[in-house]
Amino acid sequence: MKSILIAACSVLFLFSCQNQAQSKKAINANSKSTVMTKESIHQFKVKDLSGNEFDFASLKGKKVLVVNTASECGLTPQYEQLQKLYSEYKYKNFVIVGFPANNFGSQEPGSNQEIATFCQKNYGVTFPMMEKISVKGDDMNEVYQFLTQKAKNGLEDSEVQWNFQKYLLNENGELVKVISPKTLPTDAAIVDWIKG
Repeated sequence: MKSILIAACSVLFLFSCQNQAQSKKAINANSKSTVMTKESIHQFKVKDLSGNEFDFASLKGKKVLVVNTASECGLTPQYEQLQKLYSEYKYKNFVIVGFPANNFGSQEPGSNQEIATFCQKNYGVTFPMMEKISVKGDDMNEVYQFLTQKAKNGLEDSEVQWNFQKYLLNENGELVKVISPKTLPTDAAIVDWIKG
Protein backbone atom coordinates (compact mmCIF):
# COMPACT_ATOMS: atom_id res chain seq x y z
CA MET A 1 0.00 0.00 0.00
CA LYS A 2 2.85 2.33 0.94
CA SER A 3 4.61 1.71 -2.41
CA ILE A 4 1.37 2.43 -4.32
CA LEU A 5 0.98 5.70 -2.43
CA ILE A 6 4.61 6.68 -3.18
CA ALA A 7 4.15 5.78 -6.86
CA ALA A 8 0.93 7.83 -7.04
CA CYS A 9 2.67 10.84 -5.42
CA SER A 10 5.59 10.51 -7.84
CA VAL A 11 3.23 10.49 -10.83
CA LEU A 12 1.39 13.57 -9.52
CA PHE A 13 4.72 15.34 -8.87
CA LEU A 14 6.01 14.59 -12.40
CA PHE A 15 2.69 15.66 -13.94
CA SER A 16 2.81 18.93 -11.98
CA CYS A 17 6.41 19.61 -13.06
CA GLN A 18 5.56 18.95 -16.72
CA ASN A 19 2.61 21.36 -16.57
CA GLN A 20 4.76 24.08 -15.01
CA ALA A 21 7.45 23.59 -17.67
CA GLN A 22 4.85 23.74 -20.45
CA SER A 23 3.31 26.87 -18.94
CA LYS A 24 6.73 28.55 -18.79
CA LYS A 25 7.39 27.61 -22.41
CA ALA A 26 4.03 29.05 -23.45
CA ILE A 27 4.68 32.28 -21.51
CA ASN A 28 8.16 32.59 -23.04
CA ALA A 29 6.81 31.92 -26.54
CA ASN A 30 4.10 34.55 -26.08
CA SER A 31 6.50 37.16 -24.72
CA LYS A 32 8.92 36.52 -27.60
CA SER A 33 6.21 37.02 -30.20
CA THR A 34 5.12 40.36 -28.73
CA VAL A 35 8.63 41.79 -28.34
CA MET A 36 9.58 43.74 -31.46
CA THR A 37 13.10 44.54 -32.43
CA LYS A 38 13.09 48.28 -32.85
CA GLU A 39 15.56 49.05 -35.59
CA SER A 40 17.30 52.33 -36.39
CA ILE A 41 17.77 54.17 -39.66
CA HIS A 42 21.46 54.36 -38.70
CA GLN A 43 21.93 50.78 -39.94
CA PHE A 44 21.46 51.76 -43.61
CA LYS A 45 23.88 52.80 -46.31
CA VAL A 46 22.57 54.18 -49.60
CA LYS A 47 23.91 56.04 -52.63
CA ASP A 48 23.47 59.74 -53.23
CA LEU A 49 22.62 61.38 -56.58
CA SER A 50 26.33 61.37 -57.51
CA GLY A 51 26.71 57.66 -56.76
CA ASN A 52 28.67 58.20 -53.52
CA GLU A 53 27.91 56.10 -50.46
CA PHE A 54 25.81 57.82 -47.79
CA ASP A 55 25.95 56.19 -44.36
CA PHE A 56 22.99 57.01 -42.10
CA ALA A 57 25.25 56.19 -39.12
CA SER A 58 26.90 59.57 -39.83
CA LEU A 59 23.64 61.19 -38.66
CA LYS A 60 23.75 59.84 -35.10
CA GLY A 61 22.81 62.61 -32.69
CA LYS A 62 20.77 64.51 -35.31
CA LYS A 63 17.05 64.76 -35.91
CA VAL A 64 16.26 63.61 -39.45
CA LEU A 65 13.41 64.36 -41.85
CA VAL A 66 13.22 61.80 -44.66
CA VAL A 67 11.08 62.80 -47.66
CA ASN A 68 10.29 61.20 -51.02
CA THR A 69 10.46 63.81 -53.78
CA ALA A 70 9.43 64.33 -57.40
CA SER A 71 10.25 67.03 -59.96
CA GLU A 72 6.93 67.15 -61.85
CA CYS A 73 4.39 67.07 -59.01
CA GLY A 74 1.94 69.69 -57.82
CA LEU A 75 3.76 69.45 -54.48
CA THR A 76 7.22 70.00 -56.02
CA PRO A 77 7.36 73.62 -54.73
CA GLN A 78 7.79 72.06 -51.27
CA TYR A 79 11.48 71.83 -52.22
CA GLU A 80 11.63 75.56 -51.47
CA GLN A 81 10.28 75.12 -47.92
CA LEU A 82 12.45 72.05 -47.34
CA GLN A 83 15.54 74.05 -48.29
CA LYS A 84 14.44 76.95 -46.07
CA LEU A 85 13.96 74.57 -43.14
CA TYR A 86 17.33 72.93 -43.74
CA SER A 87 19.14 76.27 -44.04
CA GLU A 88 17.63 77.47 -40.78
CA TYR A 89 18.23 74.37 -38.64
CA LYS A 90 21.16 72.46 -40.18
CA TYR A 91 23.52 73.83 -37.51
CA LYS A 92 21.12 72.70 -34.77
CA ASN A 93 21.57 68.95 -35.25
CA PHE A 94 18.92 68.64 -37.96
CA VAL A 95 19.16 67.22 -41.47
CA ILE A 96 16.81 66.48 -44.36
CA VAL A 97 17.39 63.47 -46.60
CA GLY A 98 15.53 63.41 -49.92
CA PHE A 99 14.71 60.29 -51.90
CA PRO A 100 13.48 60.95 -55.46
CA ALA A 101 10.89 58.36 -56.47
CA ASN A 102 8.82 57.75 -59.59
CA ASN A 103 6.04 55.79 -57.84
CA PHE A 104 3.25 58.35 -58.22
CA GLY A 105 1.98 59.38 -61.62
CA SER A 106 5.47 58.97 -63.16
CA GLN A 107 6.28 62.43 -61.78
CA GLU A 108 10.01 61.76 -61.37
CA PRO A 109 11.07 60.48 -64.80
CA GLY A 110 14.57 61.99 -64.81
CA SER A 111 17.96 60.39 -64.28
CA ASN A 112 19.91 61.03 -61.08
CA GLN A 113 21.95 63.70 -62.88
CA GLU A 114 18.83 65.40 -64.26
CA ILE A 115 17.26 65.39 -60.78
CA ALA A 116 20.39 66.92 -59.24
CA THR A 117 20.44 69.68 -61.89
CA PHE A 118 16.72 70.36 -61.44
CA CYS A 119 16.98 70.61 -57.64
CA GLN A 120 19.99 72.92 -57.74
CA LYS A 121 18.80 75.13 -60.58
CA ASN A 122 15.19 75.59 -59.44
CA TYR A 123 15.39 75.42 -55.66
CA GLY A 124 19.06 75.68 -54.66
CA VAL A 125 18.79 72.39 -52.77
CA THR A 126 21.81 71.75 -50.53
CA PHE A 127 20.40 69.02 -48.25
CA PRO A 128 21.48 65.44 -49.04
CA MET A 129 19.62 63.93 -51.99
CA MET A 130 19.86 60.20 -52.58
CA GLU A 131 19.64 58.31 -55.86
CA LYS A 132 16.19 57.57 -57.27
CA ILE A 133 14.49 54.63 -55.54
CA SER A 134 11.09 52.98 -55.16
CA VAL A 135 9.13 53.84 -52.01
CA LYS A 136 6.35 51.27 -52.41
CA GLY A 137 5.55 47.97 -54.09
CA ASP A 138 7.63 44.84 -54.58
CA ASP A 139 10.83 46.79 -55.28
CA MET A 140 10.50 49.08 -52.23
CA ASN A 141 13.89 50.26 -50.98
CA GLU A 142 14.99 48.82 -47.62
CA VAL A 143 15.01 52.28 -45.99
CA TYR A 144 11.33 52.65 -46.85
CA GLN A 145 10.61 49.10 -45.66
CA PHE A 146 11.98 50.26 -42.30
CA LEU A 147 9.98 53.52 -42.38
CA THR A 148 6.65 51.86 -43.27
CA GLN A 149 6.68 48.61 -41.26
CA LYS A 150 5.93 48.62 -37.53
CA ALA A 151 7.77 45.31 -37.13
CA LYS A 152 10.94 47.19 -38.13
CA ASN A 153 10.40 50.76 -36.88
CA GLY A 154 8.54 49.92 -33.66
CA LEU A 155 6.10 52.84 -34.11
CA GLU A 156 3.49 52.16 -36.78
CA ASP A 157 2.66 50.67 -40.14
CA SER A 158 2.19 53.30 -42.83
CA GLU A 159 2.00 53.57 -46.56
CA VAL A 160 3.60 56.30 -48.63
CA GLN A 161 0.51 58.11 -49.89
CA TRP A 162 2.12 60.45 -52.45
CA ASN A 163 5.22 62.49 -53.19
CA PHE A 164 6.59 64.56 -50.29
CA GLN A 165 5.45 62.35 -47.43
CA LYS A 166 7.67 63.10 -44.45
CA TYR A 167 9.14 60.79 -41.80
CA LEU A 168 10.61 62.29 -38.63
CA LEU A 169 13.35 60.39 -36.81
CA ASN A 170 14.95 61.25 -33.48
CA GLU A 171 18.65 61.51 -32.62
CA ASN A 172 18.82 57.72 -32.14
CA GLY A 173 17.50 57.08 -35.65
CA GLU A 174 14.10 55.95 -34.38
CA LEU A 175 10.90 56.84 -36.20
CA VAL A 176 8.73 59.20 -34.14
CA LYS A 177 6.17 60.64 -36.57
CA VAL A 178 4.75 60.32 -40.09
CA ILE A 179 3.63 63.58 -41.78
CA SER A 180 1.17 63.81 -44.67
CA PRO A 181 2.47 64.83 -48.14
CA LYS A 182 0.26 67.96 -48.17
CA THR A 183 1.61 69.25 -44.83
CA LEU A 184 4.20 71.90 -45.65
CA PRO A 185 7.74 71.38 -44.33
CA THR A 186 7.47 74.72 -42.49
CA ASP A 187 4.30 73.63 -40.63
CA ALA A 188 4.39 74.23 -36.86
CA ALA A 189 4.16 70.48 -36.16
CA ILE A 190 7.52 69.96 -37.88
CA VAL A 191 9.24 73.17 -36.72
CA ASP A 192 8.19 72.63 -33.08
CA TRP A 193 9.49 69.06 -33.25
CA ILE A 194 12.87 70.26 -34.54
CA LYS A 195 13.11 72.89 -31.80
CA GLY A 196 11.87 70.56 -29.05
